[in-house]
Amino acid sequence: MADMESFRETVTAWAAGGSGDTARDLAATLSIRTVVLLEGPSDAAAVNALAARHNRDLEAEGVCVLSMGGAMSVARFTSLLGPPGLGLRLTGLCDVAESRFYARGWERAGATEQGFFVCAADLEDELIRALGVTRVTDLVRAEGDQRALQTFLRQPAQQGRTSQRQLRRFLGTKKGRKIHYGRVLVEAVDLAHVPAPLDDLLASL
Repeated sequence: MADMESFRETVTAWAAGGSGDTARDLAATLSIRTVVLLEGPSDAAAVNALAARHNRDLEAEGVCVLSMGGAMSVARFTSLLGPPGLGLRLTGLCDVAESRFYARGWERAGATEQGFFVCAADLEDELIRALGVTRVTDLVRAEGDQRALQTFLRQPAQQGRTSQRQLRRFLGTKKGRKIHYGRVLVEAVDLAHVPAPLDDLLASL
């Protein structure tokens, strides 16, 4: 049965050197109109969580949220999915440090007019600033990670860092943690204070 996950898997295989025929067929079957290119699964979790809070079903709207597994893959994905390939509308969200890869990918695909959105540092940093250190710490406690956080904060490398930088680093210390908190932080943030890059991305879809 054709579904969006099948499309994501097929496109990822295509980007790795496979055939694009199945991806083209699925794009038509699923009426896909837009692909949101993201660096990793934590960003996808955040985008999907925000869409859910707005009662939007992106897949039903023909929007594919796609984690590429790293910003350096963006040129390959834009060439396959954008004007040179399937001709789908492209957008995305990236860290400021990776924005040059996105800009180059969009330019090579001839999709510069479609645009993407850039976080000041990364999405976790944006969400921590939006919620505040105290609120994020409370959420970590509520999720059962307080002991892990306390152990982390005692590490010599964390001494002298701001609380915001410590929390940001903590979210990336265990496999799956960033993905989990990508959803948790978005579900907790006031909709009036959603970080602009994330909020603007959803509004553009």
